[in-house]
Amino acid sequence: MSSSSTTTEPTEPTEPQSPARLTHRQVVTVLSGLMLGMFLAALDQTVVSSALRTIADDLHGLTAQAWVTTAYLVTGTIVTPLYGKLSDIYGRRPVYLTAIVLFTFGSLLCGFATSIHQLAAFRAVQGLGGGGLMSLAMTIIADITSPRERGRYQGYITAVFAGSSVVGPLVGGVFAGRATLLGLDGWRWIFLVNVPLAALAIVVILRVLHVPHQPVRHRLDYGGALTLAVGIVPLLIVAEQGRSWAWGSPRALVMYAVGVVGLVSFVLLERRMADAALLPVKLFRIRAFRLGTVLHFTVGITMFGAMTTLPLYLQLAKGMSPMKAGLATLPTMAANVTVTLAVGRLMSRTGRFKVHLVAGVGSLTVSMLVFATLRDDSPLWYVAIGMVFMGAGLGAAMQTITTLAQSEVPGRDMGAATASVNFFRSNGGTVGAAAFLSILFSLAGSRIGERLAVASQDASFRRLAGEPANAEALKGVLRPDGGVNLEDSAFLRHLDPGVAQPFLEGYVSALRVVFLTGAAVGLIAFVIAAWRVPNTQLSAD
Repeated sequence: MSSSSTTTEPTEPTEPQSPARLTHRQVVTVLSGLMLGMFLAALDQTVVSSALRTIADDLHGLTAQAWVTTAYLVTGTIVTPLYGKLSDIYGRRPVYLTAIVLFTFGSLLCGFATSIHQLAAFRAVQGLGGGGLMSLAMTIIADITSPRERGRYQGYITAVFAGSSVVGPLVGGVFAGRATLLGLDGWRWIFLVNVPLAALAIVVILRVLHVPHQPVRHRLDYGGALTLAVGIVPLLIVAEQGRSWAWGSPRALVMYAVGVVGLVSFVLLERRMADAALLPVKLFRIRAFRLGTVLHFTVGITMFGAMTTLPLYLQLAKGMSPMKAGLATLPTMAANVTVTLAVGRLMSRTGRFKVHLVAGVGSLTVSMLVFATLRDDSPLWYVAIGMVFMGAGLGAAMQTITTLAQSEVPGRDMGAATASVNFFRSNGGTVGAAAFLSILFSLAGSRIGERLAVASQDASFRRLAGEPANAEALKGVLRPDGGVNLEDSAFLRHLDPGVAQPFLEGYVSALRVVFLTGAAVGLIAFVIAAWRVPNTQLSAD
């Protein structure tokens, strides 16, 4: 017996199953439970983005803040394909409930974290549940609808996913803007509020989620899960820590080596596990599935990278509170929900999806270009233009990519296939969040230093910076070697605007590079969508 599997009895292969024929009302009933779970999981991918500055300042870890976001995405990414396989074997309902319980437990732990690293560890526990909530929702919809109908119902799921991803910064901002609430720091309620909502989700799922299940007797690929973790985690650590370690340092090189060995071992093991593999190799022989995974990965990088860094621009450059920064992202949500629902209906009516995919990815790329031209004094209406393009682009692209990936997959492999494409999207999101923040803080120190050097040549600036209040605020920020300590940005609130200006200009200059990187990744996705994706029509059966 392989060490990476459990022993099972062989069974005859089953034919692909057509979707369970449920009425529209039955589908909507199941959908209500899935939407609540999706809301919680997607909300927590971005809810900390507008509160990161407050959380990091409170826990004294501004430059380590990326792990609060990426820890959730890392564990969610790793377990996503495992949930798909488990649900194929044991059924969607029990596995889905397990995911909610894990998510709730992680949320409770996060609410009582006492350091930035402890919070990141608890966010990792939260991600173990969140990864299942998102991937299984799309799988269950695929179980009970035809390919053409999926556009309609997955549109609702995608609208909740994208809408809650955008609402996340608003919710985070509301709580982070409160100093205390019921005796606890306001930001802690970002996580604690999940507990009653998750309890409600459990009740709803127990009552409404009854999906027909035909057991599939496969070996469980524990070895695949382990080697995947060994391959991904070291590379993500380098993405987050590379700026402080130096990208070619011995520690970074060790992480590269471990990651490559883990990924090579994973690929070799998956080939040996055949149908029981965590990510079945045979699925990658299906062109539509292969394209879907690549597009999910690239769009995930751009989406989560932008959602993590844009609130920092609003708070640092525009001086907004976390709550106001969250409110400022409402144009993204409005455009997203509107376009998501419209595209879902159009796909169900026509069976065509490529035109929406190309338009969506193109719009997302344009939004990154708009953000890349921002300055510290850019008007909010200009920022909102970029937000509308981003929201509309994600609304058109996300559901069509999932539909593309599922379109040619046999029914018996739908769980593993849907989990796989979600794995690549989450992996892209993890890379995007870690890499974008890493680029930002790698460049911000030097960009700020350059602008301080220029400003210091002005006698009036030196006189202003030397005033007692400003000098006190700058203590510990300016290093003797000329460097800048970016662990805590709270000092900006206590500086005279004239002294703060070089810091703001340096931050925004670094952010422009971040958004240009997002535009480059978006352009790659656009080329693939426009020239590689076939213009096929979805089946109504």
